Amino acid sequence: MTTEVIVIGAGVVGLSAALAAQSRGLSVRVVEREAPAAGASAGNAGAFAFTDIFPLASPKIIRQAPKWLLDPLGPLSVPPAYAAKIAPWMLKFWRASWPARVRASTEAQTAMMNYSKAALEPALERDGLLHMLRKQGNIQVYEGEREFNASLDGWEARARHGIEFQHLKSPAEIAEIQPGLAPRFTHATFTPGWFSISDPKDYTIALADRFRENGGEIIIAEATALTDDGVTTTAGHLRGRVVLAAGAFSHLLAKTQGVNIPLETERGYNTTLPPDAFDLKTQITFGGHGFVVTTLTSGIRVGGAVELGGLKLPPNFKRSEAMLKKAKMFLPDLNTSGGKQWMGFRPSMPDSLPCIGPLPGHPNTICAFGHGHLGLTQSAGTGKIVADLLTGLNPGIDLAPFSPARF
Repeated sequence: MTTEVIVIGAGVVGLSAALAAQSRGLSVRVVEREAPAAGASAGNAGAFAFTDIFPLASPKIIRQAPKWLLDPLGPLSVPPAYAAKIAPWMLKFWRASWPARVRASTEAQTAMMNYSKAALEPALERDGLLHMLRKQGNIQVYEGEREFNASLDGWEARARHGIEFQHLKSPAEIAEIQPGLAPRFTHATFTPGWFSISDPKDYTIALADRFRENGGEIIIAEATALTDDGVTTTAGHLRGRVVLAAGAFSHLLAKTQGVNIPLETERGYNTTLPPDAFDLKTQITFGGHGFVVTTLTSGIRVGGAVELGGLKLPPNFKRSEAMLKKAKMFLPDLNTSGGKQWMGFRPSMPDSLPCIGPLPGHPNTICAFGHGHLGLTQSAGTGKIVADLLTGLNPGIDLAPFSPARF
């Protein structure tokens, strides 16, 4: 079976790329082993986090990491059973935290954020989904002046990149934007330009519906090997140019062509409470504790943190429970009953930058994976870049920092 383009993965990145390619007149098939929105695209916080320009690897994180890693329920953890396996990736992560590399990653991430933000609303309008976009902002809260002051360098860096924000220096000022926070949060920063989607699962399914309405086919099968002329799947061999957007499983397929990509699995946890669990006006980021609380069509979602634990270990839902317990402390009126727990796999690179561009040595395969917790945020931009690469156009952004060959 021959098609012009075969997209592997029906998550938000893969479907965004598929729709963008369709809009250029290309015939496209999508291969997905489960169903659209079956993975991380269903359970994320629903935010277009365009202000998140800093890589996870940084001198500050390296200083905090030993303390966090000793806490199995902390913001950053590695299960003991996975420690030896992840050691080579952690070495690359440490190297990515060197100041010069952090500066380079931040510049590249800022460019990608600006590109993706510019691409978002045109893509939503093209697909008839602009009504799902929300512009409710985000508030990051701090426990005391010391924690707030420690954040100021980061906000000054954001200001240099044109990001708008407002510092709040009393519980009363915070309550004007988001009532109901515990008084332990004395300072905050509000980012009005923080967008979100009404519900990430609904949005990803809507993308799949639009793709099918445009004549595209989603084949439910597992991709087992990349080839020079396409991809082998459990439903047979498909010929065509390939877009590899299989999220946390992408590096396994790259290996079938002899290419090693240092991708690790950032396992995200959350609990989604009923919609009336709390009167949430804006997304709240509890940065010192590594989680967010956000409102979606499906309910109030409490989730986040980073567990670098691979694809095979069983979920540790004590992490979800720990975040929910903290959320109740921080939002005393939060009703924590009736929640639904979730764990998903986020594909993470050591430098927090995605892999976008040809697979090394295999120009017929375009990589579009490794976005970490920024897949939704960068999905429209990634889709546009992929469509440009497929049609021989200049994407208008320097792709060297995102090259799959950079490691």
